[in-house]
Amino acid sequence: MPLITEDLVLLDLGTTDRASTTRALAERLHAAGRVTDVEAFLSDVAAREAQMPTGLEGGIGIPHARSAAVAEPSLAFARSDDGVDWGAPDGPARLIFLIAAPDGAGGEHMKILAALARRLVHQSFKDSLATAADPAAVVKLITEEVIDR
Repeated sequence: MPLITEDLVLLDLGTTDRASTTRALAERLHAAGRVTDVEAFLSDVAAREAQMPTGLEGGIGIPHARSAAVAEPSLAFARSDDGVDWGAPDGPARLIFLIAAPDGAGGEHMKILAALARRLVHQSFKDSLATAADPAAVVKLITEEVIDR
């Protein structure tokens, strides 16, 4: 199963806070059969966020967790015009990536996180995500620039 698919991409995020944004993405993972229990997964993500916020400079949020509620390693993406406070020192996140890894998956989600972080230092990658016309363009970009590298 691909790490990200079009149904895991939300381009017109209507939420304004971390919890509702994470829930919106987690519900997409659940609808796709990748998360078996939304509440358990959200609890694991919140526990990870409590350790240290996952906002990065440049308008990025990367909540992530390993969880027994995750059936398949997955990446969900949301884009926000208004931004969501993810704890980054330079302000709200406009590009949000939710990484879900099965409990006991070893460092799988850390590999995804590292690959994503390497691409996010490039303004051209962020600009392409910010202006992608549709979910298919986002999936293609992430697949080519993060997953297949």
